[in-house]
Amino acid sequence: MGTIYERIDERLRTFIEEQHIFFTATAPLAADGHVNVSPKGLAGSFAVLDDVTVGYLDLGGSGAETIAHLRENGRVTLMWCAFDGPPRIVRIHGTGEPVFRDDPRWEELLPRFDGSMQQRTDLRAVITVRAERISDTCGFAVPYMDYREDRPLHTQRFARETDESFARYCEKKEHVGVSLDGLPALPLPLPGRIR
Repeated sequence: MGTIYERIDERLRTFIEEQHIFFTATAPLAADGHVNVSPKGLAGSFAVLDDVTVGYLDLGGSGAETIAHLRENGRVTLMWCAFDGPPRIVRIHGTGEPVFRDDPRWEELLPRFDGSMQQRTDLRAVITVRAERISDTCGFAVPYMDYREDRPLHTQRFARETDESFARYCEKKEHVGVSLDGLPALPLPLPGRIR
């Protein structure tokens, strides 16, 4: 039987931080819009910010659906599954917001993440999510899977970028500045980082 939590207590925090992957789900308001589900999980890119707020780093890629949906309506669900140990699924339903590189909050948020992640040139935004509902369920149907390591490909690919070349990369991608449904996504030209 599932449990509803008022806040992210130490037990929940430990579970969330031990998982190697989580999923984000967002959708536009339009009934015919594309629902988006994305896997997230590079080590050091997620943080519990307080007992009702979490954040993760939005990194370079060929789309920006989550950002577009959050800019339009803020609705988001995050989900973690236990692929080893006791079966458990944790969900945070909440309101999300992208904090872009030129936002004064950027400097306050970035130190909450791993130092190696802070230096990446492909950081596009810090996504913050304020929980409106925190719950867990049994996860009996989630399979056992073994974690080996993070794939190095994303980090290797974007390590080649400078701030300038990454900005050009973003401008060339069809669905970075605008979503699949035509919603504003990442601001382009890419805002410079506050230093």
